[in-house]
Amino acid sequence: MFRRAFWFTAGAAAGVWATTKVNRQLKKLTPESLAAQAADKAIEAGHRLKDFALDVKSGMSQREDELNDALGLHQDPELPTNVTALPGPRRLRAIEHDQNTNRSTVTYNRNEDH
Repeated sequence: MFRRAFWFTAGAAAGVWATTKVNRQLKKLTPESLAAQAADKAIEAGHRLKDFALDVKSGMSQREDELNDALGLHQDPELPTNVTALPGPRRLRAIEHDQNTNRSTVTYNRNEDH
């Protein structure tokens, strides 16, 4: 008699447990729940992309500063913030070279190729 009562109780408990599990899974598969899960994943992915972009941007500016220091390029207060000037001697040589170049125009006659 106790054996039957035990197995009856065990079966009833297993049935309740299984029904609860199935109902939870079914609620997770409703369209509203799936949409909410997708939205949460999209927001999470957006935050990860934003963090990645910020890391890349900081790395780029750090590397740019390292290269500017290595090349001797410094910020000129007279220039806008997005333009870097050549250091003094190089800048003067570049300006002199630009003024000294022969600006004569060379005409090209296509008939000479034949």
